[in-house]
Amino acid sequence: MSRICIPDYEYKERVARAAELVRKKGLDVMVVSSTESDYANARYFSGFWPLFERAGVAISATGDAALMVGPECIIFAQDVAKMDKIFCLREFRESADPSYPELQASTFRDVFRAIGVTGENIKIGLGSYVECTLPIYEGLKDSFPKAEITKCNDIMVELRQIKSKNELACIREGFRIVDLATDEVIRQLKPGVTELQMVGVAQRVIYEEGAEYEGLPMYVFSEKSTSHAISRSGYRTINKGDIVQLNLSAKVDGYSPAIGLPVVMGKLEGERRRVVDFCLDAHNWTVDQIKAGVTASDIAKDFYKMYVDNGFEKNFVYGPCHGTGMIEVEAPWMETISDYKLQENMTFQVDTFISGDGFGVRWEKGIAVTKDGCESMTDYLKKGLIELDV
Repeated sequence: MSRICIPDYEYKERVARAAELVRKKGLDVMVVSSTESDYANARYFSGFWPLFERAGVAISATGDAALMVGPECIIFAQDVAKMDKIFCLREFRESADPSYPELQASTFRDVFRAIGVTGENIKIGLGSYVECTLPIYEGLKDSFPKAEITKCNDIMVELRQIKSKNELACIREGFRIVDLATDEVIRQLKPGVTELQMVGVAQRVIYEEGAEYEGLPMYVFSEKSTSHAISRSGYRTINKGDIVQLNLSAKVDGYSPAIGLPVVMGKLEGERRRVVDFCLDAHNWTVDQIKAGVTASDIAKDFYKMYVDNGFEKNFVYGPCHGTGMIEVEAPWMETISDYKLQENMTFQVDTFISGDGFGVRWEKGIAVTKDGCESMTDYLKKGLIELDV
């Protein structure tokens, strides 16, 4: 069976679409940058994911493109990237800041010349402003001191927010794998195991099933650590009566879906049950609101009002959805100030989190927007609260 992945022709189509947007903005060239942890924009065009170092892609208004990598990744990039023009620049070196005194590195001027961008008073757009490190920015200024450098993050949001059939296939395959990993973690959950042991169980399954990596640093939390919106698993032993939070994921050709749900080591009652049930109700309500044409802020405002009306205003952190794709959390977010309308084949994580008194809970899954609603990428959360007989 052939591997589910993004075909080579789609990378070329992405560059062509980006060049059209670069022209419309009156730019001569767009530069996107990526790190190992937030690799998406460079990989979106090149298929390359840097290790330790940074990577970048330059796309001219005429549709030519080049990949830029650091000194230690150059051979790696030449072996795997979907681009013919690949350059080694010091600006994309690793954070240990080596000098490489013997290296004959290229400059941004060399890169731009190779893709047909010449002159001094050019307009450079930064398509991934947050990931543009100071050395990269300074390198651009040194090569083109008269250039106008501006942000153009909106180009990347426009390109990435609507998923192709191949992207959706990668996401669905990721959820197939995550479902299996969740099955196995729940099967092995018992008093006496540690959080990290359960993460190891999930890691084994996702790699055996064909994932290239975790879609996010997977975690299994228990009791107090479940109140962390973002955290890391530890050596805590899971005990009878604990709430255990699972957030598991799998990366398939760069696409990183995840599911989150609580599992109870026994029966859950009282106030803790009320909080968990409210969170699931809010999650299901959100799913029911999603369809093409709806304004994102309308959903977010009513979602926040649910927290306020049920006495959980102080427990609110964010919600109700964030974009997902190559990075598990990517633009656009769905917030009370989000004035965009949902479109078919936008993909979101419906991410419903609440931080309670000494514990927290997250119900999370991926969806694709459709004309009349949304496609749930996993049915796992339909099982509701899982209470184990331990």
